[in-house]
Formats: sequence, structure tokens, C-alpha cells
Amino acid sequence: MAPGSIFPDSVHSATVYPASGSVVNPHDGVELSYTSKGHGPPLLMVHGSALSKAIWRGFGYTKVLSAHYRVITMDLRGHGRSGKPLAEAAYGMDRMAADVLAVLDDAGVAAAHYVGYSVGARLGFALAAAAPARMLSFTSLAGTYKIPAGSIGELFFADYDHALEAGGMPGFVAGWEARIGKPLDAMTRAAFLANDAPALLAYFRRTDRSEPVDEAVLAALDLPTLLMAGTRDPRRLEDSRRAAELIPGAQLVGLPGRDHGNTLFPADEVLAAVVPFLQRAVRART
Repeated sequence: MAPGSIFPDSVHSATVYPASGSVVNPHDGVELSYTSKGHGPPLLMVHGSALSKAIWRGFGYTKVLSAHYRVITMDLRGHGRSGKPLAEAAYGMDRMAADVLAVLDDAGVAAAHYVGYSVGARLGFALAAAAPARMLSFTSLAGTYKIPAGSIGELFFADYDHALEAGGMPGFVAGWEARIGKPLDAMTRAAFLANDAPALLAYFRRTDRSEPVDEAVLAALDLPTLLMAGTRDPRRLEDSRRAAELIPGAQLVGLPGRDHGNTLFPADEVLAAVVPFLQRAVRART
């Protein structure tokens, strides 16, 4: 390490990583798209439902974090440039956790710090349960280790499935904007409209039946963990509070006035907690 630095010397190495890549999940052949930027300890960032890896760049996270980390962002199956299977069974958490491992393997990463938003955070809980050795730390943004039936309708609007079947993505976006009473921000709106409606519907229906991570598993984790949720996102805040009670040493941070949809933006308040948390996690390992 450089004198007075909390970052490994590898931050300043000349290693060149591909700016983008793709890999196939060896279990079912779904193609997965990912990007890599920066140098240093690997940091995998996973987006939420109906978004894509572009959200991290668009909201400013990649620019800040890639100054000290090798930031890897991936498109979940059914999203962005990744494959879009139409079978509901393709979207189980076990399949998606295998996607994460396939991306890490292809990127040459034995273990990474993990930041996930919404279902990306739910996937982080699943990965921590299934393959904790592949994670250096875990940051959950508006996440939960359980998704009760009906959660998708609660997050968006009750007849989201009918809207997707009848009106595609424009119908879904219109229904969501009617529910919240205002237009979506331009970045989120563009991300949602870019989705494939039948694939997203299959993903939503399977996600709504997602199995919880056992609380005994959380209580046994030995992983630096940061849990963040908005004060106007009561279910995710309560689930995060419970997870913080279960996971030894976990830190809970509430985001005043934020709901589920605006957890990530503006980024400054989130990064004000995430950056020092990651610095402590790096220091603890070095």
C-alpha cells in the first residue's frame, strides 16, 4: 500500500481490463452483458428491476467509484443487453446468482465488493447465502432478504401484469406514472421503455414468488454489510432494520424522505455512506 493510503497499490497499476464483455451462464446458456471500468479492488454493482447497468453511470456512481475501484456493472437476465428468456422458471434466484458468478469468473475476479439496488440487493442476499466467499463486502440499497407475494404490485401498481400484456412497456410506464402522480425522471423512464415486455412479465411473476433467505443464514454471515433504505420506503426500511439485527456488525443507514423509486438519486447522500463503508472494508482486508 502507498503511505497514508487505504487503497492497495493495484489501484495505480497499468492493468488494462476490457471496457465491456459478455459471458454465457454455463447452466442454461443465457448470455450476460457486463462492463468494467477503473482499477483497484473489484466492485460489482447490480441494478434493480426493469433498469440496466447504465443506471450506475447515468446517476454518477461509476465516475466516483471507478477512481479507486475496478467497477463491474452487469445487466441482469431479462434486462439491458443480456439474454431475455420468456420462461418464468428462468428467473429464479439460483439462476441469477449463477449469472453473477459467471460474470465474476469471466472478469477474472475471485471475490468482489457487492453493491445492489432493489432486486439487485435481493440477489446480493442470495449470493451471500450461496457463495459468501465470492463477496468482500455487501451493500444493500432498498433491498430485502425476502419478497412477499404481491410486492411487485405494491412497488409499481396493482394491475402491472395486465398493463404489460395489453400495452407493453409504454402501458406499464403510463400506469406507474399514474400511480405516483408525476412523470418518471428521464433516465428511469428511458430504462423502463427499453425493456422487452414479455420477458419482464416473466421476470416479475417469478420474482414475486422468490424464496426468502433463512434468517439463520444471515445470522451466521461474516461479511461487512451496509443496509440503506429510504424513510418513505417502509417495507424495505423495516426489512433492512431486521437484517441489520441479524447480520453481525451490519450498519443501517436511513435516507430521509426517499421512497423506493428515488433511493439512488441524487447520488451524493448515498455515496456519503457507501464510500467510507467500502474504505473500511478494504482496510479490514489489507
